[in-house]
Amino acid sequence: MSKKVTRIMKIQFPAGGAKPGPALAGAGIQMPKFCTAFNDQTRDRAGETVPVVLTVYEDKSFDFVLKTAPTAEMLLKACGIKKGASDSKQVVATISADKLKEVAEYKMPDLNAIDIEGAMKIVAGTARNMGIKVEGLDA
Repeated sequence: MSKKVTRIMKIQFPAGGAKPGPALAGAGIQMPKFCTAFNDQTRDRAGETVPVVLTVYEDKSFDFVLKTAPTAEMLLKACGIKKGASDSKQVVATISADKLKEVAEYKMPDLNAIDIEGAMKIVAGTARNMGIKVEGLDA
């Protein structure tokens, strides 16, 4: 017999740095057990924010799925800047099509795209909204 799902949560933690606290308080799970499992699986992704989809079952057990780092964070890292523009018309950095392709390839499992070109368009849209100019990509 299958377990009954009581809650599905989407939360983010630094890789290898999940701690019991307010983000997990409403989940109704054993927080130290989740934190240990999450930290063990994400230790090799140091420096990233890791989104996680946490599924909580009626018997207080849980499953979780790790996602790729947020696109904006990846673009900031690729450009070597601290934050994007406050206005999308302002250009704060430039990224090459090759670097954009690297980010799109990394993000591909979590994007709603059929091929790498579609993923690159999605990532390029995020870059433009952040004030990052994309060189070598047809607009």
